[in-house]
Amino acid sequence: MMTTPVIARRWSNWGGNQRAHAIDVLTPGTVDEVAAQVKAASDSGRRVKAVGSGHSFTAIAVADDQRLFLHRLAGLVSVDAPLVTVQAGMPLHVLNAILAEHGLAMPNLGDIDQQTVAGAISTGTHGTGAGHSTLASCVEAVKLVTGVGEVLEVGKDDPIFPAARLGLGALGILVEVTLRCVDAFTLLADERPMALADVLAGLDEWIPANDHVEFYWYPYTDRAQLKINNKVPAHDRPLSRFRGWMDDEFLSNTVFGAVCRLGRAVPGVVPTASAVAARALTARTYTERSDRVFCTPRRVRFTEMEYEIPRAALPEVIDALPRVIAALPFKVQFPVEVRFTGPDDIWLSHGYGRESAYVAVHQFTGVDYEPYFRAVEAVCRPLGGRPHWGKLHYRTAEDLRPVYEKFDDFVAVRDRIDPARVFSNEYLDRVLG
Repeated sequence: MMTTPVIARRWSNWGGNQRAHAIDVLTPGTVDEVAAQVKAASDSGRRVKAVGSGHSFTAIAVADDQRLFLHRLAGLVSVDAPLVTVQAGMPLHVLNAILAEHGLAMPNLGDIDQQTVAGAISTGTHGTGAGHSTLASCVEAVKLVTGVGEVLEVGKDDPIFPAARLGLGALGILVEVTLRCVDAFTLLADERPMALADVLAGLDEWIPANDHVEFYWYPYTDRAQLKINNKVPAHDRPLSRFRGWMDDEFLSNTVFGAVCRLGRAVPGVVPTASAVAARALTARTYTERSDRVFCTPRRVRFTEMEYEIPRAALPEVIDALPRVIAALPFKVQFPVEVRFTGPDDIWLSHGYGRESAYVAVHQFTGVDYEPYFRAVEAVCRPLGGRPHWGKLHYRTAEDLRPVYEKFDDFVAVRDRIDPARVFSNEYLDRVLG
């Protein structure tokens, strides 16, 4: 069931670290209404910022003039398997349910399904797997409203297609997206606690041999949790309802949330709590519909930074993290998440042109994070690291340009279809110039 946003001038993101007060709130119900509203803004020198579900931690969706919600443009347009066209305001969890009804699925997903389709592809949302890249790599065509109110259909043969697939909301307002899907499939999930050293030693073997590999490292310990997912022909090892509730709701949300609140109040308990959590992990193996394995409920709120680095640089980053965390003036309560993707050719994709490792660091809401995130960025940046567009970072256009071969090509497209910067805000000014 889709949640309708509260239509108010005041807005905050899911993580609670971004807030804004819009002058006007727009809620178009048709593509023509979007085009008319954008043209009116262009003609009057105003700005419009489309906002999805607020799952970006950066200020990419902050609107201080006109905020535009797409919740009324969230329906299914057509199914011509394997192509599926949806309106861009559709949340991913609704998309997943619709695809399942048609015997289809997304080939890969991240671990949160609350984002809108437009927001997910525009910020570079990704899952894990050497044979996959960002969700934007599944895009076959988009329909967007440009900065002059023109409705533009962009397909694979259009020269701006590599920019429009992952556009940061800087090129226009996405109103429809065509996705290349796959036949519905079942995943066998294998999740097990291991020593961090053993996980690192096995990655070169596991990544090419499995569909999806990721791991979590628990700060202040030498322990990790390895997760491997592979496609299988039958759903013959279902997880019991009680075990699923116990692991994914009670322990991962209710208990973890309580532990985080305790750690925020009494920071000295955090290393012990992390060690207990790491040792309490138990192995589990089960089968389930693909999106139900990829995506998990996240009810404990946090702030996050995620860096893409060349896969070969991962050992250097992992080696540095314990020293970074030990030097902080506060404690780190969340495990570090590491995922892997293959290369793509999308101009502003973090994984453009290379095998990637993604290192994600989090802090519980209400706990200081900036020294931690800046220190991790200082490790990743010299290695050619690219920050996730929807996760906190401190980079600017000046230092992002060298790590994106097609950066200036993207800016040239922006100059052409949003010359007056109708869709800009402070974040886009910072990262694109």
